Amino acid sequence: MQDVIVIGAGVIGISAALALQEDGRKVTVLDRQDRSPRASDMNAGAFAFADIMPLAAPGIMRKAPKWLLDPLGPLSVPPAYAFKILPWLVRFWRASMPDRYQKSLAAQASLMELSHDALERLISNTSAEELIRRDGQLQLYESEREYQASLPGWELRRKHGVNFKLLKSAEEIADIQPGINSRFSFASFTPDWINTCDPAAWLSHLTNVFRMRGGDIIKANATQLRSTGDGVEIHAANGTHCASHVIVAAGAWSHHLAKTLGDTIPLETERGYNTTLPATDFDLKTHLTFPCHGFVVTRINDGIRVGGAVELGGLKLPANYKRAEILLEKARSFLPGLDSKTGKQWMGFRPSLPDSLPVIGRSSKDKRVIYAFGHGHLGLTQSAGTAELVRAFVAGKESPIDFAAYSPNRF
Repeated sequence: MQDVIVIGAGVIGISAALALQEDGRKVTVLDRQDRSPRASDMNAGAFAFADIMPLAAPGIMRKAPKWLLDPLGPLSVPPAYAFKILPWLVRFWRASMPDRYQKSLAAQASLMELSHDALERLISNTSAEELIRRDGQLQLYESEREYQASLPGWELRRKHGVNFKLLKSAEEIADIQPGINSRFSFASFTPDWINTCDPAAWLSHLTNVFRMRGGDIIKANATQLRSTGDGVEIHAANGTHCASHVIVAAGAWSHHLAKTLGDTIPLETERGYNTTLPATDFDLKTHLTFPCHGFVVTRINDGIRVGGAVELGGLKLPANYKRAEILLEKARSFLPGLDSKTGKQWMGFRPSLPDSLPVIGRSSKDKRVIYAFGHGHLGLTQSAGTAELVRAFVAGKESPIDFAAYSPNRF
């Protein structure tokens, strides 16, 4: 019988494992990882604490027909997947109702505040400052209409303590980031925005610290959870493991494990695309976000990563790398000095729930099982905060924030 087993060695799982170690727990991580890079390694590297607005926002369902008609748009549903995802989209629509949206917004902001503070604690506790960039972020708009449409969102951020500056000329933008096409004459700058220089290096660092502190990582593809009187059994292809507490942090595969225990959680998969360019002469000084086009441009070590967009397409459909090519074409147009002739494409899976909030809490079937998944494209951002919530659940201590909004039973 083991003390705690964490299923999943991505950034959520490893962060939770580290937090549990701090409480004196003996922690083992089960990792299904194959050789393909996962979302924890290949994301944009942003700790996007300013992104408090849920994707399920009022009025968004009016855009649903366009998703099906534009498979290369910033938010799309492949026609081959449209029927299967329909029940999830109905929940997504309900979550976009104004009253539910406001509750989700408050919950997202609360988790972001906790995660920001938790990240600073994690950086300090693992001596990781050298992996952090504090260069801010520019959100760029092509027209005054786009800029004006963004202002209510920025006012919401202001109410939740986000520090930003509004820019109204190409010259002001160029003072922060030269080389942007002058058609972008409006922007918002968030100076406190944080990135890691490389999400793969960040995860590797946390994993190494976990191991140095006595943690164990076992290669095992967990397939089933089973409650027993002595503990929770985890069935895997290479045998059975048993623990007093089990943390399910297996990303886009987590709901399959939850279902074996009897919990039905409506998780879907955001398929994210990006292209990583090698070292380039373009001097990227800050994280760039093009919200109306659904993608970002960010530094990864000495190179540049161009990626984003949301494709709700599940785990089995073949990748559509034309999406990555479209994003790169736009980046070339928006940043005329960017050399984008060569690059490495990637597609990965992001677990997403209809109300844009993760599941963090105890299973309704067995209180010894704690779920920590469904963060969408905010897994890196909310990993440290989620870890502190998981630690509170295992210890039976009061949560640092109201966890009701993240309950696995809310559906």
